[in-house]
This record gives sequence, C-alpha cells and structure tokens, in this order.
Amino acid sequence: MSHPIIRLARADEYDEVGRVWMESWVSTGLGEASDFLLANLRARIRREIENGWSLFVADDRGTIAAMLALHVPKLYLDMLFVGPAYQGQSLGRKLLAFTRTQMPDEMHLRCVRENEKAWRWYEREGFVFEKEEIEPANGFMMKYYRWKRQRPTG
Repeated sequence: MSHPIIRLARADEYDEVGRVWMESWVSTGLGEASDFLLANLRARIRREIENGWSLFVADDRGTIAAMLALHVPKLYLDMLFVGPAYQGQSLGRKLLAFTRTQMPDEMHLRCVRENEKAWRWYEREGFVFEKEEIEPANGFMMKYYRWKRQRPTG
C-alpha cells in the first residue's frame, strides 16, 4: 500500500465518499449495497456538512481510500470508514491518529453494537465504553465510547 494523504474532502468528491462509506458499511455484514442506501448516504454527507461536519478523506493518489467525519466543536468522531480494499493495512489507525490531532484531549463516538470488529478496535485504541442506547433513526443498538488523553502522573 502507498501512504494515503489525509485531507479535507472537496465538494466534487462527496458522491465518491458516499460510495466508499457504503462499501465499508456493507463489508461489516450489517447492510446490503443498494442504490437507495447510496443515495441516502450521499444526501446525508451534504446535510451533515451543513450541520458542522469536517469531512476528511484518505487520498491514495486520487483514489478515495477512506472517509473520516468529525464534529470538532462537539468533540465527536462521527464516522470512520475504510474502503474494503484498504482494510487491514493500518489506515484506520492513521485516521485515528489524525483525529487526535484535531481533538487532542478528549472525544467521543458511537458504533453499532453488532459491529463487534469496530468497537473492539476502539477499545484497543483506548476508548472506554459508557452506555448503550437504541438509535431511533435506524433502530440499531449503539455503543457509546469516550477517549481522554492520559495526563502524566508525578
């Protein structure tokens, strides 16, 4: 793998970001690809950006390898999805390290309970489980996590 560059997404890339998001979501086994899902994700990207998302991509020489959506004022890591062709190559870890430069002291996130691979990864990366709640918009049980930078003792 080359080393994708993390940068802000451009508006002309939003449709491709939606495709990467859908393919990554489908790779979890929790959903099926469809034109309907793709259209919803593409519309959501535009809506969320209007509502304060900072949308980043991992750019592998012109190919969108991953997407990262942050809501920095709320200290919220909203979406981190790596395209299937780039999974298992530490790109998620690189995106998380980048996220910690944007929110260096604290952040929170949530993920679908059935996406065990994702929440176990966040736990290994230092996130602490806080609660579970059903997300009314989609019916999924969500696991909520928080990360705080460890202060040196002494």
